[in-house]
Amino acid sequence: MRRIGVCEERGSGIDKVVFQTEFYQLPAPVFETTEEHTRAILFAHRELKEMDKTDRVRACYLPACLRYAQRDYMTNTTLRGRFGIEDKNSATAFRIIKDTLTAGLIRCYDDSVGSKAKKYLPGWA
Repeated sequence: MRRIGVCEERGSGIDKVVFQTEFYQLPAPVFETTEEHTRAILFAHRELKEMDKTDRVRACYLPACLRYAQRDYMTNTTLRGRFGIEDKNSATAFRIIKDTLTAGLIRCYDDSVGSKAKKYLPGWA
């Protein structure tokens, strides 16, 4: 696998998977780990309305991780861009963010600002 360039063993594979799913606006992948390997399960494109709550929460968490790795923050605006949500439907993005906060996967960077200016980080950051 290494000889044909499929396996690299450099530790950047998950970053590449997350970046590409964000770039092509695919549902967030599922990562499974065992003692021998890590597997990323990729999904075909699905509209937001076709995703269940777990998929939406996972699809909110990974952009927060990717933005944190790029020294940036996730906001309501960036999440709307990720899901293709129109500005007039920003409440939909707030609900997804609220569900992800409740799950403990992300946290607010600064609670003292208003809801429109809030920035979010992964929960572990």
